[in-house]
Amino acid sequence: PILYSYFRSSCSWRVRIALALKGIAYDLVPVNLLKDGGQQFSAEFRAVNPMQQVPALKIDGITLSQSLAIIHYLEDTRPNPRLLPQDPKKKAQVRMIADHIASSIQPLQNLSVLKQMGERKMEWAQNCITSGFQALEEILQHTAGRYCVGDEVSMADLCLVPQVANAERFKVDMAPYTIITRINKDLLELEAFKVSHPSRQPDTPAELQA
Repeated sequence: PILYSYFRSSCSWRVRIALALKGIAYDLVPVNLLKDGGQQFSAEFRAVNPMQQVPALKIDGITLSQSLAIIHYLEDTRPNPRLLPQDPKKKAQVRMIADHIASSIQPLQNLSVLKQMGERKMEWAQNCITSGFQALEEILQHTAGRYCVGDEVSMADLCLVPQVANAERFKVDMAPYTIITRINKDLLELEAFKVSHPSRQPDTPAELQA
């Protein structure tokens, strides 16, 4: 497998966690979203992913983009360890939380949107994340065990940790979100979350390396 990734991309981080949890070795091709006006806009990368976004994963003779689609494919083809519970209710809760983060929070504060916000980008990102986290904290009151849904790591957790990192980068006050904070802390103790961390990637700038 070949993963096209950017060290700071939260969507790429989700896939790196999944690959690590499932023990899938891969080659990493860095795509710098800032250098040269954004390497994702190059003709070379457009041939890989016409959406001009990371992550993209070449695996089993196909190329997939969109982090959740990639994770679903890995789950279907390499089901151990499971990232989606077998219980239908818990599976729906996992998908609900993953979709909440991947659809309702992250896209509103990603690079392409923030470029358009100009000087307001910090305030905009904080507002988007805060409103999303207020809802997520209430949801987790009903679903969380040790992790987002019960006591097993799931696709919801793969979305949570990178989004908390985004919140910290945009200086969001995390004090009101005690469940999110606790789960995030526990997940960051797990090896798959450590090795996939933005501070430990081949393309991480020296000053940001762990």
